[in-house]
Amino acid sequence: MEIEPTTRLWQRKRYRFSLAELAELSSLPEAELRQWVDQGVLVPIDPEAAQWVFGVDHSITVRMARRLRKDIAREPDGLSLVVTLLDRVQALEAEVRDLRASAPQSPR
Repeated sequence: MEIEPTTRLWQRKRYRFSLAELAELSSLPEAELRQWVDQGVLVPIDPEAAQWVFGVDHSITVRMARRLRKDIAREPDGLSLVVTLLDRVQALEAEVRDLRASAPQSPR
């Protein structure tokens, strides 16, 4: 069964994680995640907040980064670049999905 795009969007907006929770979910040290925030690789929902909060997309990104680091043993700076590029690809894919979902369907 296919999940509607609006349902996926709702699910992504629903869950929020603290930095500590994100570190636990990803098995990455908080210090490394803080470094990624400083480098702009991870952007909290409200960067000015006293306690950073992250969404589901962030958890997907950091878990992917952990796998990449483990699988291809990238240096932290190289890994930051890879994660940034992967995030951009995911954002573009989401935009394409949204555009396709909102485009009028042509009769067959």
